[in-house]
Amino acid sequence: MGLFDVKKSCEAGQVDMSRLPRHIAIIMDGNGRWAKQRGLPRTAGHKVGAEVFRRIAKYCKKLGVEYLTVYAFSTENWKRPQDEVNTIMGLLKQYMLEAIDSMEEEKIRLKFFGDMTALSPELQELVEKTNAISKHIDGVQANICLNYGGRDEILRAARAFAQQCAAGEKHPEELTEAAFGEYLFSAGVPDPELIIRPSGEVRLSNFLLWQCAYAEFYFCDTLWPDFSEETLDAAIIDYQKRDRRFGGVKK
Repeated sequence: MGLFDVKKSCEAGQVDMSRLPRHIAIIMDGNGRWAKQRGLPRTAGHKVGAEVFRRIAKYCKKLGVEYLTVYAFSTENWKRPQDEVNTIMGLLKQYMLEAIDSMEEEKIRLKFFGDMTALSPELQELVEKTNAISKHIDGVQANICLNYGGRDEILRAARAFAQQCAAGEKHPEELTEAAFGEYLFSAGVPDPELIIRPSGEVRLSNFLLWQCAYAEFYFCDTLWPDFSEETLDAAIIDYQKRDRRFGGVKK
């Protein structure tokens, strides 16, 4: 779906507030290309992209979406230039410091998915503090996937269950889809109904591989720094037109 289609979809109708997806996940893609188009360093795109995330999280709260999950930094992103990695980590630090003071007022609680052990001790401490404060916040839950990979998440979950079996604490026949979900970073969070990827790329890039089983996908050409409330509306309107059968047949 191109940008023209996104605009047309926006004009074609309104979001049905009674049929909102409970959980929306977004692959925040296109920061580097946005900056390059403007003759700016890639880091400039990440800075604008961080502001877009703040705005979209607030808009999800306004709409009544319960969960928003964003792909901020993958396990593969460490391969990027060091100055770009440093900028992303700096933006995350800045956001967490601001969020610690504003979460209660804004009613946006944060949770981090991923392997935090690779982060600096300072960032690990901030993640722990942010998670602790968020437990007492009643509002939209924004899940930030940081040093996250879908395959890594599944592998860690399988290992954790296998270790419990080896210790005699669990038996293989006890493992169900629901039980396995409790070993994932996303334990306690419902699977996303809608996964959005801007920037024109049409792939998941190792994002929420277990959780995406019955998600609806929405792709658009808009680069993440240009992603707006109207773009999100268009994605939701498109989602609400889908016939979700979960493998069955509509009667």
